Amino acid sequence: MANYLGAVGIAVRDMEASAKFYAYAFGMKEQQRFHLPHMDEIVMGFEGRSAAVVLMQYTDGVARAAHAFAGKLVFYLDDASGAAKRAVDSGATLVRAPAPVPGLGPTLIGFVKDPDGYTLELLQTI
Repeated sequence: MANYLGAVGIAVRDMEASAKFYAYAFGMKEQQRFHLPHMDEIVMGFEGRSAAVVLMQYTDGVARAAHAFAGKLVFYLDDASGAAKRAVDSGATLVRAPAPVPGLGPTLIGFVKDPDGYTLELLQTI
């Protein structure tokens, strides 16, 4: 088996709302649910083998900032503008509408912040 990235986990405030957001905005599907002693998780992904997003909600009573471990999630999409609109319709904040960036070839690049404040980069090859 070749090496590959299986998933990236992000802490969220509301598991069900976050699962609905990623399903509606990006067409991701729930793949699994886990109930661990200190947190619950929902694994969201696409059909086939690609990296998944693990939505994590701590249940141990320890206060944490939801995006304390923030980075960015990068999505390669067939329709970055449509995904940005659906994301905003679902509670995201538009940071930069998908548009070409000089020097990066035939690619649209946009950014939104999801309802928990994570930066989502939206890429579309045109």
